[in-house]
Amino acid sequence: MATGLSIHVGLNKVDPDRYEGWDGALVACENDARDMARLARAAGYSDTVLLTAECTVDNVTAALRQAAGKLAPDDILLFTYSGHGGQVPDVTGQDDEPDELDETLVLYDRQFLDDELDREFRGFADGVRIFALLDCCHSGSGIELPGGPQPETGIRLMPEPKQQQIYERDQGFFEELQRSLRKAAPDGDGARPDAILISACQDNQFASDGPVNGAFTEALLEVWNEGAFRGRYRSFHRAIQSKLPATQSPNFYTTGSPSPSFLRQKPFTV
Repeated sequence: MATGLSIHVGLNKVDPDRYEGWDGALVACENDARDMARLARAAGYSDTVLLTAECTVDNVTAALRQAAGKLAPDDILLFTYSGHGGQVPDVTGQDDEPDELDETLVLYDRQFLDDELDREFRGFADGVRIFALLDCCHSGSGIELPGGPQPETGIRLMPEPKQQQIYERDQGFFEELQRSLRKAAPDGDGARPDAILISACQDNQFASDGPVNGAFTEALLEVWNEGAFRGRYRSFHRAIQSKLPATQSPNFYTTGSPSPSFLRQKPFTV
């Protein structure tokens, strides 16, 4: 019988001492993590929940590596993140990033590169299914938010001036990290983990926070309807997408070669 492990990361703020005085205060991210953990438990997963100050790079990495040590082929990892998103320049120029930027998860102590998440996913055994849900902004340095009033509940976007300030401070660290990750990564799509990812928006869009849940997580929970949803991963994505405005269009993509049977499953199937 397959095993399901889940990791849920939710940050309502970050450490202002590590982000030049910015605490990134949000409302609903811890709720998102708790609600996704509740969903996962009902679906048969064991869960790890990390909230705000617990969401350091070391803790998130340790949780992923602990899961990698336990899961075998045909098992499944569910990884959810709710918080701010950011971007830093991709100095390697070899990651197929059309905007030449690496997306980041804005963890409590520093930004966590998408390449770092990819490295951790590569650590899972071949045949482990990976399903990731990211409720955060992935907006580039040239993004211009739509005119008019912004949502009263805020957006999950690390402000561009703050991104630039922190990147300039930590540029040497990120450049060395990107080069080391690129050097260590196996070449070819065949080396990538078999993962399905549904993100809250496109790289050039923002994700809205909310009074109880983020807009994406709220739509996801409504579509899931306590397990009454009966479609596959792609129809799950489309149903969530239909509940959000064009300014926040959830993305669906895969890495590696998820098997047809994985893609045909009901989401969250262990």
